[in-house]
Amino acid sequence: MDHLEFASSVIAHEAKALDKLAQILDDNFTRAVDTLLNCKGLVVVTGMGKAHLIGQKISATLASTGTPSFDMHAGEALHGDLGRLCPTDVVIALSNSGKTREVCELIDPVKKRDIPLIAITGQLDSPLAKHSDIVLHIGKLDEACPLGLAPSTTTTAMLALGDALALTVQKAKNFRREDYAFFHPAGELGRKLMKVSEIMRTGTQAPVILKTQTVRDAIMITADSRAGAVSVTDENGVLVGIFTNGDLRTIMVKESETGVTAKLMSEVMTSHPKTVSPNQLAAEAFHILKEYAIDELPVVDENGKAIGMIDVQDFLGWAK
Repeated sequence: MDHLEFASSVIAHEAKALDKLAQILDDNFTRAVDTLLNCKGLVVVTGMGKAHLIGQKISATLASTGTPSFDMHAGEALHGDLGRLCPTDVVIALSNSGKTREVCELIDPVKKRDIPLIAITGQLDSPLAKHSDIVLHIGKLDEACPLGLAPSTTTTAMLALGDALALTVQKAKNFRREDYAFFHPAGELGRKLMKVSEIMRTGTQAPVILKTQTVRDAIMITADSRAGAVSVTDENGVLVGIFTNGDLRTIMVKESETGVTAKLMSEVMTSHPKTVSPNQLAAEAFHILKEYAIDELPVVDENGKAIGMIDVQDFLGWAK
């Protein structure tokens, strides 16, 4: 058997194990989901060796999808890290054999604190399974390792089961794209899911002027800010137009300078400008600026009132 053939057999072997795992899920999985949904503290994921590494990923997935969590190395837990546990927590312990010494030694102190214990294991007759409140069984699996020793199929099953648990809890919590962005503020994910309200300019950086005020007033209002435009509103604060630096240059060229500053906003503004709401994704605002080749985009609330401004400069680095 050549390298590619063996590699394919490993993947097929693990895929078959996952298919089997999907078929044996039972009410214990539902109980585990309910336990995590009702958790008032943190979900603590623990294990040893490769199982602990899988636990780290499960914990990270829980945390990033709205369930506060941290991973705890079982060995370190026995040397002081048990002090991290609180009665409001839930512990998830991973051990394929269910006999890992360090993991089993955690059972007593966890029980003494009356902390719910969820086991992910391949052995239902093991000490871990017998003394856990909920057992998530991955089944009795053969490792894909040619020696049948290195954790491979079992850790793949644990990882898939952990993903299923975390994502089912996420779904039950109605965790939204916006929530996901909150936990991923850096990088491409956070940028794509960021809302307009998180980046829009407000206050002096998003000046507002009445349509009955003059060009001179607009110049004075923007003199001490970086604003490249003013939102023009009626007496009720409802947006009726926008007046930009580009608009000012245009009328300066067309008309005598002395007459320009006395003109009313209603005479020189751009009526019915493109707008966005604070709850829209920032990516949508970026698309509008790019599509219509404009530099400023007023932000309005559900009543059409001007509450902020998006400037093209706020999207430096978003060209991709």
